[in-house]
Amino acid sequence: MIGLIIAGFFLSLILATTLFLNLYPSFGGSHSEEKIKTFEQSGNYKNKNFVNLIPTSLNMNFGKFVSVLRDYISGIPDQVPENPLPVLPLDSMTIASKSDSLVRITWFGHSAFLLEINEKKILVDPMFGDVPGPHPWLGPRRFSNGIPIAIEKLPQIDLVLFSHDHYDHLDYESVLKLKHKVKNFYVPLGVGSHLEAWGVESHKISELNWWDEIKSDELQFVCTPARHFSGRGILDRNTTLWASWVIRSDRFAIYFSGDSGYGPHFKDIGEKYGPFNFAMLECGQYDERWESVHMMPEQTAQASLDLNAEFMMPIHWGAFVLALHSWKDPVERLTNKAQALNVKVITPKIGQQFLINEPEIDDNNWWVRWN
Repeated sequence: MIGLIIAGFFLSLILATTLFLNLYPSFGGSHSEEKIKTFEQSGNYKNKNFVNLIPTSLNMNFGKFVSVLRDYISGIPDQVPENPLPVLPLDSMTIASKSDSLVRITWFGHSAFLLEINEKKILVDPMFGDVPGPHPWLGPRRFSNGIPIAIEKLPQIDLVLFSHDHYDHLDYESVLKLKHKVKNFYVPLGVGSHLEAWGVESHKISELNWWDEIKSDELQFVCTPARHFSGRGILDRNTTLWASWVIRSDRFAIYFSGDSGYGPHFKDIGEKYGPFNFAMLECGQYDERWESVHMMPEQTAQASLDLNAEFMMPIHWGAFVLALHSWKDPVERLTNKAQALNVKVITPKIGQQFLINEPEIDDNNWWVRWN
C-alpha cells in the first residue's frame, strides 16, 4: 500500500508538471511552418535552431556542473541587498510634460527602460513583474519594492522593443497589461509567436532579423546581433532569435545591448552605426563558466569603446539575483575598469530620469553607500 501511495504521488507530480509545461500560458507560443521557413532564409538558423555569429557553447562538463551546484548550495555573500533598493516614483504627467527637443531615459531596474525621443514613448525590455520566471512562485524576487510607476498608469506607448524571450526580459503578465496601450512591438525573429499567443494583434508586431532596419516616422530602428541564446521551456532552446538594438534620430544614436557575451559584433555595430551618444550595456548575471553568453564587467567597459559610445550605462543588474556574484559586484568592477579606460559611466537610481543631451545625474554613486 505504501508503495502504491508513493508511486501515485510521483505519477501525480509528473502529470502536474507535464500539464504545467504544456498548458500554462507564460511559456508562450509555437511557430507555424510558414514562419519557420522564413527563419531558414535568415542566415542565422541551422538544424532548427538559431545560432550565434561565432561559436558559442552552453554545454557544461561534469566538473563545471558540480562546481556551479556547489556554489548555489553554499551561496555567495551579499547576493541580495539588506534593504530594498531605492525607487524614485514616476507619474504619467511627468512623462507627458517632456520637451520634444530632449531625449530622456528612465531606468526601471535590470534591463527595462522608458525612452522618450522625437515625441515617441518607447519601452525597452519592459519586464515589470516581481519574479523573472514562468510563475510568481518560481524565481527570485525583485530587490526593490515595486517599480517607479504602475503599468496601468503609463500613458499610451508608441513602441515596445524586446531583445529576446528569457523571463527577465519578456514577461507574460507585463505584456497582458501593456498590450492594449502599445501601438507597435518590434522583436527579433520568432518572439512574435509568444506575443500572439498572449493576445497581441499580429498587425502590431514586426519581427526582424539581424541587420534589418525599420522606420517609425523619423526614427530608425536596427535589429543588431548579440551573442546569447533563447528559450522559455525545456524543449525550445534557441527557437527564437536574440538581438541588440540601435535607435537613431536625426540628432542622436542610442544602443541597447540586450543580453550578450563579448564578441566582435560590438565593433561591427560601432563601425556601421556609431558613434553612439549613449549605450546601455549588459553588466550582471555573469560567471566565468558562462562567459560566452554574459559579459564580465571588464568586457562591458571594452564593449563601450568598441561601440564608440560617448556615455554608457550598466544594465542587467540592480533587480534580481540570477548569478553567483554579490549585487554590487557588477557596478563596482565596471566603474573601476571604466575609469582605467576613460569610459564615461552613469548609474542612476531606479526611476531617476536623465537626459542623454546632458547625461549627468545627482548621486551617481548611490550604490556605494547602500547595504
